[in-house]
Amino acid sequence: MAEVTDVHALTGSTLAGALDDVARLRIAVFRAWPYLYDGDLEYERKYLQSYRDSDKAIVVGAFDGDRLIGASTGAPLTDHADDFAAAFEGSGLDLAEIFYCAESVLLPEYRGQGVGHRFFDLREAHAQSLGFGKCAFCAVQRPQDHPMRPASYRPLDEFWRARGYEKLAGAVAQFSWKDLGDKDETLKPLQFWIRDL
Repeated sequence: MAEVTDVHALTGSTLAGALDDVARLRIAVFRAWPYLYDGDLEYERKYLQSYRDSDKAIVVGAFDGDRLIGASTGAPLTDHADDFAAAFEGSGLDLAEIFYCAESVLLPEYRGQGVGHRFFDLREAHAQSLGFGKCAFCAVQRPQDHPMRPASYRPLDEFWRARGYEKLAGAVAQFSWKDLGDKDETLKPLQFWIRDL
């Protein structure tokens, strides 16, 4: 196992300077189950632009020396309102009170060192410092009998529940991307999880 030497928050210009590395990590890590994402750098740069544009965004970086080997992003949910407003319809929740913890990506050889907890600790602390009362994230839902599901796969539900998150009933977003081996993008359901801070 390779060693993580540091995990810390990036904001402002340091965040902007790390986004290409975040993009490369997303492409590499999300190729695996359950995302099966066939990504490219041009798409990633467009997707990550919202973090460059938001003065309240955060990237938590995990480093091996100077090399970014893991990253976790977050921003106000209202920065993503076009993507997520429909998922929260009827929930009674005010999007302006919710901080969105987006992806967490970590190269496999660095897992098992508590980095996932640090990703949540630092994003939640950032959200609290900005006055947010809730944090939420979403996770892709794949069929149990999907042909590419590894026999050894263990969902992260227990980890998320231990962090205080619960599924938000009925809050399912629809996102489109191209799976490995597919010609075209297809819609996937992503279930929201939420907790009070």
